Amino acid sequence: MIPSGFIQDLLTRVDIVEVVARHVELKKAGINHKGLCPFHGEKTPSFIVSPSRQTYHCFGCGVHGDAVRFLNEFVGLGFVEAVQELAQQVGMTVPDDDRTQEERQAQAQRRQEATTLTDLMAQAAAHYRQQLRQSETAVAYLKGRGLTGEIAKQFGIGYAADSWHGLASAFPSYDDPKLEAAGLVIVHDAGTPKEKRYDRFRHRIMFPIRSVQGEVIGFGGRVLDGGEPKYLNSPETPVFVKGRELYGLYEARTAIRKAGYALVVEGYMDVVALAQSGLGHAVATLGTACTEDHVRRLMRFTDSVVFSFDGDAAGRKAAARALEACLPHASDTRSIRFLFLPPEHDPDSFVREHGTSAFEEAVNQAVPLSRQMLAMARQGCELDTPEGRARFAHQAHPLWSALPEGALQRQMLQAFAQEASLPVQELSALWGAMGRARSQAYSGGSASAYGGDAPHTGAPDAVGLRSGLPDAQASATGRYGFTGQGRAPGPANPAARSPSQGSGHSRRLSWAERQAMADPMRRGTAPPALRRAPRSPADWVTQLLLKQALWWSRLSAEDLDLLNGLAPPHATLLRWLERDIEEHGPRPWAALKIALQDVPELGKAWRQLQHQETDESESSWDSLRRALDQLHLDRLSQQQTDLAERAGHDPSALAEYQRVFERWKSLKQALARSASSDGPG
Repeated sequence: MIPSGFIQDLLTRVDIVEVVARHVELKKAGINHKGLCPFHGEKTPSFIVSPSRQTYHCFGCGVHGDAVRFLNEFVGLGFVEAVQELAQQVGMTVPDDDRTQEERQAQAQRRQEATTLTDLMAQAAAHYRQQLRQSETAVAYLKGRGLTGEIAKQFGIGYAADSWHGLASAFPSYDDPKLEAAGLVIVHDAGTPKEKRYDRFRHRIMFPIRSVQGEVIGFGGRVLDGGEPKYLNSPETPVFVKGRELYGLYEARTAIRKAGYALVVEGYMDVVALAQSGLGHAVATLGTACTEDHVRRLMRFTDSVVFSFDGDAAGRKAAARALEACLPHASDTRSIRFLFLPPEHDPDSFVREHGTSAFEEAVNQAVPLSRQMLAMARQGCELDTPEGRARFAHQAHPLWSALPEGALQRQMLQAFAQEASLPVQELSALWGAMGRARSQAYSGGSASAYGGDAPHTGAPDAVGLRSGLPDAQASATGRYGFTGQGRAPGPANPAARSPSQGSGHSRRLSWAERQAMADPMRRGTAPPALRRAPRSPADWVTQLLLKQALWWSRLSAEDLDLLNGLAPPHATLLRWLERDIEEHGPRPWAALKIALQDVPELGKAWRQLQHQETDESESSWDSLRRALDQLHLDRLSQQQTDLAERAGHDPSALAEYQRVFERWKSLKQALARSASSDGPG
């Protein structure tokens, strides 16, 4: 934990003007400095940096802070990273915290290894830039693509010479194994007399791939002639994971804020050419399909994303994958659109032929997420026949199920029902039956109905809506599972609830009562003797995911939504874990434990759970799955209670209640089948 006194001392020694000026062009204005705000688009400078107060403030958008906050919010550094960066600049040493000497050494070693790799990448990038200046062929190619020297400098574009050992002149030792670890050199038959070592990139235009902090973490190389592959990326390393990184994001951060949206294109050259044309808010995936990690990272910078694809079959396929990645993040406040250019154009060629204004107009006409969902569901369907409409309903179900609950999901239910020529309740009932069938298939083993790519189960048949609804589950324990008090269940028919019944508070349920809820045969039994079990499924889930970060990739979109809604300290730790996985990939618990101590609020949150340490013999995916399912069950119970309260004056709540009840019932049955295991769920 970094003492607050050290932070204050650090901020008095740091020159905030120097820190901000590395990223923003500032001009002297009296005793202050002024520039265009990097946090929002403006034409008249309103961003003031005060050397006397050591703060910045924008009179346009209201952002305000000190040097640490600037590095945190604009550059993207974590709190501890920002403090360490500033301390290094002024020659101060960050005080040690309460970690052991071994833990500090291990963390220092990891940082040193990462720094070594990025330093090697920076050296290689400088070498490639120098080679570009010496290659008439490479310069002619870039000029032929319409690029200027200024834009090439902005993106650090270089050239890898047509040589097997071109990097030998860039590094003191070409045999350094770290060059192989960085992905710059390929080694065949390592450690044998036949060992061969040569450059990975040869005769290619080199595009440095930067992290959001601006460090070179990888390269993309485009071949100059007709060779294959056309594009070649660095292999994955401890600092570079293709499925998480976006080319040009570092350069596009400010432009994205100004434009109000991020433009996702398919190639490096598209990003660079669009930036030269004044459209600097474009980024590109690194030769892979768009992933949820890509979308999640973009959503940190903007709530509006436009995907631009070619209009051919390959472009449509890429759009389908991007849509699937976006659906879990398509909340009611976000905008996701799809731009399909004519088959003969990519964004670069379209802008060169038709101009920036025409491209921006095309963006304004981009297809919204809702229409793209309908188009995907229609594929291969003849909607003028019952068979075609039935197939449409079948194809639409997984798309709708992936949406988070909210107004958009409800409106899409109506849109799909209209297209399928079915009443909303009938389509909801159909999807409910499909969901229950899939749930039964999933529950054949230890995994529950919500494992993997589990769907929303939808609503039940309309029968019984007028004759009374099932009783709300008696285990409602509040929105955040077992972390707070719940509310009493509603009556058998919510519409008949009397005002006097209200929604009184109930006590927190015991372990035996929660187990009886999942398995009536266990009603009245004593809690199993778990020597060090957590007090709640939320505790259990948080600890298991931190200790087994690899399991994060197995969570469904619904699981992630559930975890995002947990109360502190669970949400605090899990949101940090998600960001850490995005930046570093799944790391072992030993590394995460050290990283937790770097951030005071995280260390405090973890210490709240430490006295509930998990039993290693029960640290399995099945026990995690059961705990997650218990949390899902609690949330569904709470939804039933809330809907029961509305049903007396809102008829639509009846159908929604029945749908939620069926989802709860299906999950409860699946959980009961796995309740024989000794775990918290």
